[in-house]
Amino acid sequence: MTPSAPAAAVSRPSAPRLSARRRGRWGTAAPYLFVLPAVLLFAGFKLYPIAWSFLLSLHRTVGGTETFVGADNYLRLADDPLFWTALRNTGVILVVQVPLMLALATGLAVALDSTLLRGRPVFRLGFFLPMVTGLVAYGIVFSVLLNEEYGLVNWLLGLVGIDPVPWLTEGLWARISLGLALTWHYTGYNAVILLARLQTIPRELYDAAAVDGAGALGAFRHVTLPGLRPALLLTTVLSTIGTLQLFDEPYVLTGGGPDNATLTIGVYLYQNAFKYFDFGYASAVAYALTVLVGVLGLIQFRLLGEKS
Repeated sequence: MTPSAPAAAVSRPSAPRLSARRRGRWGTAAPYLFVLPAVLLFAGFKLYPIAWSFLLSLHRTVGGTETFVGADNYLRLADDPLFWTALRNTGVILVVQVPLMLALATGLAVALDSTLLRGRPVFRLGFFLPMVTGLVAYGIVFSVLLNEEYGLVNWLLGLVGIDPVPWLTEGLWARISLGLALTWHYTGYNAVILLARLQTIPRELYDAAAVDGAGALGAFRHVTLPGLRPALLLTTVLSTIGTLQLFDEPYVLTGGGPDNATLTIGVYLYQNAFKYFDFGYASAVAYALTVLVGVLGLIQFRLLGEKS
């Protein structure tokens, strides 16, 4: 017996209800569809190279073919004097240059925040501009300025009777030159980050410190530094990661010389990969560097992070 027309009409969902259901399904899936292109790009250009690099670190190129060697590349690191030289040079830059740069950045941020300074936006722009300069470009500029024979710096020193300094051809001076270049390039960037945090510290805290008899140094110690703690943590971690990955400046300025005095882990990794074409060992160096960055980052968060 066929149902009557009114009964059939009642049993069918109405058109508005169907469209609402479709809209509900689309609303649930829409966020994932919008995120999907970014996820695919991240997987293709980040996750895949990372995974492939790890597989490469378990192989060695022998006669143009990849041979599986397991953990041999990682064990080779322990007996590689050049790796330890690069690690030591990177550690020296990290221990000496990074604290000096952050101290200068802190002082610069305090100065740029002072109401006594006229034209503060101009100074802020001037100190930040080195950061937008290309790494290779400013490396070439410094290599010309510090050239022992025709560099501008030695010419100026000669005007006051100082003999030419072997900025890029002697080990100690090459390290100093590299530190000067890094400090010039990154101090303003860190100062802007610290300045942004400094401007969020309530002025009432300084007034209270003044009422309690604190001078300029006391206010800096008990108000400014605690207020800058999150920004100091951020700049310290970023500077540490950047120093451990240092490549452009030593490669352009000295090529890792003289006599491996400025050989960093980044330069050594590049040499193994694109000079000796030992991609497996270069990948092992990269993963050792990753572990080192992670360990130092955790230590810094423990030491500089907020206390409970």
